[in-house]
Amino acid sequence: MAQHGTAGKLWVVATPIGNLDDLSPRAQQVLREADLIACEDTRHSAALLKHFGIATRTLALHEHNEGQVSGELVSKMVDGTQIALISDAGTPLISDPGFRLVRAAREAGIAVSPLPGPCAAIAALSVAGLASDRFVFEGFLPAKSAARRSRLQALCAETRTLIFYESSHRVVESLTDMAQLFGAARVVVLARELTKLFETVLDGTLGDVAQRVVADANQQRGEFVLLVAGADDDADAARLVEGRRVFELLRRELPPGRAAKVASEITGASRKDLYRTSDES
Repeated sequence: MAQHGTAGKLWVVATPIGNLDDLSPRAQQVLREADLIACEDTRHSAALLKHFGIATRTLALHEHNEGQVSGELVSKMVDGTQIALISDAGTPLISDPGFRLVRAAREAGIAVSPLPGPCAAIAALSVAGLASDRFVFEGFLPAKSAARRSRLQALCAETRTLIFYESSHRVVESLTDMAQLFGAARVVVLARELTKLFETVLDGTLGDVAQRVVADANQQRGEFVLLVAGADDDADAARLVEGRRVFELLRRELPPGRAAKVASEITGASRKDLYRTSDES
């Protein structure tokens, strides 16, 4: 397909998040006709390509080598090479590698074309029953507890639906932190193993869903999307959310009672409600 002197192209191709039948006929054609497929993990993608009888040469492009490999791939495309970019699952760049390559290609004047398809965040949002007109995708939360809680604190007053990815190793800890910082009554939807054999979508309050996941080891396995309802717009609810955020910061240095009093004075939230947060955590 490559033609020397004719600019190549970069295809950004979404691949299945579980069910292989979700790979569109057009995606199959592009992967089959491309000169090269850049994969997050060539071994992982080999199974997908073999399933569809696609023999196109592959090359690894992941978070550790993307900076170096991107320049090489852009040079190939300048000379006419057609390259398809895929990740292990879903749409590339969405919590996956590819940003540096796409940016470098565009800066070099290479055409970059999306081939849309599966995305776990959007698939989960479509079945969650939460507000979908305004939402924010946060990707993976920090692995360390302090950094994770700090990030969640910054999102306490966010009124848009919140979407997170989470691993089986930290889903319990993340749900527990969310219940403490957002309030146990906040609505959450847990989407697990979407499009796969053991697909599960749980909904309820953060307190309830956290308990259900803790009690059932099967619900701690696989890949997760967590969707949390945004904070209420009314003034009292907003004050309480901000009060909890300030309280969590103050309690690192002050006894809970004193932290609740100061947070109440700063934000106008009920001291009693804030102190109750310390009992829940």
